[in-house]
Amino acid sequence: MNIFLAMIPAFLWGTTYAVTKYATPDWPPILLGALRALPAGLLLFVLKPSWPKAKQWRGLVLLAVVNIALFFSFIFIMAVNLPAAIAGVGMVSVPVVALIYAWVFKKQRPAFLQSVCALILVILAWRLFDPQHVTINALGVFALIGALLTIVVGSTLVQKMSTHTHWWTVLTWQLIIGGSLLSLVAMNQAIYFDPQQYQVLANGVSSIQWLALFWLIVPNTALAYILYVWLLGRMTVVEFTFGTIANPIAGIICAVVLLSEHYQVWQYTIMVLMIFFSVLPQLLKLTRRQRSAKIV
Repeated sequence: MNIFLAMIPAFLWGTTYAVTKYATPDWPPILLGALRALPAGLLLFVLKPSWPKAKQWRGLVLLAVVNIALFFSFIFIMAVNLPAAIAGVGMVSVPVVALIYAWVFKKQRPAFLQSVCALILVILAWRLFDPQHVTINALGVFALIGALLTIVVGSTLVQKMSTHTHWWTVLTWQLIIGGSLLSLVAMNQAIYFDPQQYQVLANGVSSIQWLALFWLIVPNTALAYILYVWLLGRMTVVEFTFGTIANPIAGIICAVVLLSEHYQVWQYTIMVLMIFFSVLPQLLKLTRRQRSAKIV
């Protein structure tokens, strides 16, 4: 049952790319990150006020920079510069980055099956991102790589913080701090560095854009992050990872419905294969664990 619940935040996150490109394609990515993070954090604070202890602020600021400020910036740069379906499917490459990170920094050698699946993912991604078949923006690809790295590093920081800080405090304040940092950057960008980007706001905000902002702030961030953190306390990371299969599926569905993105059969086949091989090691591990539990 928990695995199906894990699919809810994953599906909500998978809608980010298409919703952004549909409603706010010309808005600055830094501003979109601020508008997504800060209101969501303040909403969570209103629902359940919590204050970090003095010794917790340093860790929360570091977490907010990596997990919110950088990650949200990369996500919205991807949303603006990559096809929505490609952006969603590209995020399933997280296991590859996680394996490399664990190998290089933690000296944890990956299992054989994990290595094989990671290699297959790299080959499939290389084929899917072939510029001969898909229009790919170099900035979007850079943002995708940055997002993958911040997910892995951010997850490590969350695990470390959660050992001595209440999960609601971590959740609320990483959004408030990260959103505040993005707001400051957006203000400086609008005033000093690139005011032209913000001219699009002079035309006002349409009802569709207000609806999109509501979606990004409340279900996509506040609700999804509550479920994410709550579920991690009740299931293993392996089980939760299996639920993330809903993320790229949402990306593909929303890209077709909202943006009328269409691909050839072989491209959809590659997308499905990437989703499959991204969860295969976790699925087999979960299956073996359940069988062992029945035997015991």
